Order: sequence, then C-alpha cells, then structure tokens
Amino acid sequence: MKLLVRHQTVYGYPASAGRVAMRLKLVPVDTPGQKVHDWQVSINGEALTNFRPNSYGEMEAVWVRHDSLNEAVIVAEGLVETRETHGIGGLPQCRVDARYFLRDTALTKASDAIRAMVAALPEGDGPLAQLHALSAAISDAVHYRPGVTGADTTAAQAFALGAGVCQDHAQIFLAGARLLGVPARYVSGYLLASEGDLLHETHGWAEALVPGLGWVGFDPSNRVCVTERYLRLASGLDADEAAPIRGSVTVAGDISIDADVRIAQAEDGVEERQLQRQQQQSTPTPRS
Repeated sequence: MKLLVRHQTVYGYPASAGRVAMRLKLVPVDTPGQKVHDWQVSINGEALTNFRPNSYGEMEAVWVRHDSLNEAVIVAEGLVETRETHGIGGLPQCRVDARYFLRDTALTKASDAIRAMVAALPEGDGPLAQLHALSAAISDAVHYRPGVTGADTTAAQAFALGAGVCQDHAQIFLAGARLLGVPARYVSGYLLASEGDLLHETHGWAEALVPGLGWVGFDPSNRVCVTERYLRLASGLDADEAAPIRGSVTVAGDISIDADVRIAQAEDGVEERQLQRQQQQSTPTPRS
C-alpha cells in the first residue's frame, strides 16, 4: 500500500518570540513494514535538511531561531510504501539495549489497579499471547473517549478514569508489558483511517519485544496489531519522548497550536498528481 501524507503544524505566538528551539522527529525511516519513497520537512517554507539518525536509529533534527517570530508553520509530507507484516517489525536496529525499554517514566508508571489487571491475565501460552490478552484487557477497561485526557495524563490516571485516547491506551500497555518483564516502547506515527472515519492527527501505539519475533506493534485503541495502514515515525519510553515535535520558546502569553494530518492511499502511476492535490490544502502563510 502506498500512503501519501501531509502533516502541518502551526504554532502562533501572541508576541514576537525571542528564541524558539524545536526537536523534530518528523522523518520516517525504512523498516520491514515500510519503505520511504519521498519525504520533505519545511518550516515557514524553508526546507529542513539537518535530520540525522539518533540512538534509536530514527531521524531527528533541532531547529533554533533567535530572532523575532510570530508564527512557525511546520509541514512534513511525502510518499511511503507499506506492507502487511502482521505487526512484526523485526529485530531491534537501534544502538540502545532493549532492556532500556523496561524503564518506567512518570507517564507510564503502573498503579495498583494496573498491576491487578496484569496479574489477572491468563498464563501458559507464552509472551505473545499474554501481550494480546493485555491489549484486549486495556480496550475493555478504558473506553475511547476524546477530550477527557491530555498530554500530561499518566497511564495510572487514564486507567482510573476508564476513558482516554490512543496515547492513554498505549501508555497503559507499556506499563503492563514492563510488569510482565517485556521491553516496550511508545510509537508515534500515522494511521490511514477506515472509509468514513475522520482522523486528522497523529496516532500512537505500542511496540513490545517478543522473543523470536522482534518488535511487535499493538494498538489497543483499535484492538489490532499494526497493519499496512500504519506509518511509523518515532519511538520512545513514553508519548513525550516519541512526540514528533517538542520545543521551547521565550515569549510572553499563550501559544496557539493548530495541527492537521491528511493521509490517503495512492494509486500506482498517479502519486505525483495526488501529492500535488494534498499540497494544495490550505497552508497559512507565515507572517515572519
């Protein structure tokens, strides 16, 4: 499957910003499940080309502006071919020991209630079966409900609430998998939604390291292992570390953020025409 993606994020500043620094993880890499054919990232219309591999084997860049800035328009777009691997991402390619992904963070620390859920999982069928059972248990216990949690909501808080979104499901999965002694990491990326569904934002899921298989992707929000409809961007110990964009700014007042993701399946031979149509989606003109 060939996927065309256009991901635009607009940061607006109420007063001229004195300094803006951003860490960007907006460039996908080739994996057993995806091949990048074309990809560009720009900020305020200028191409960003200083992406380099980080210790996870994923692409990362830093962008800094010291002069006044009222707006930053970040656009990542391109064409990636994906294939069905039944969730199996292969053996780890990063330079970080897999045991690193057994570490808890403030966002993924297990509560007593999460520990009780994990203790109740069936035993005896091996780690893969346990992870499938964990994903199903999370889906049953935490209903998908937008707007009730935020970026700083922890796995324990979302589990206690019994509601949340993909970030919450994935971070609860990380907490549970690590309790089972299985290295697990958060993954950010894109999902081609089913026909009729609207999904204009990035998506999040989890990967767990299964002996003999390597990293396997689980999406409790959709009750599936990842398929060819998923496009992987970046990973980390939690959603914060795997975020496509993180930054800091010296400015007085609130910062506005407007993000929009457009993803479509390309047809053979018409990729360029479809990409052009996507690029013609409304793009705010930077004010400075």
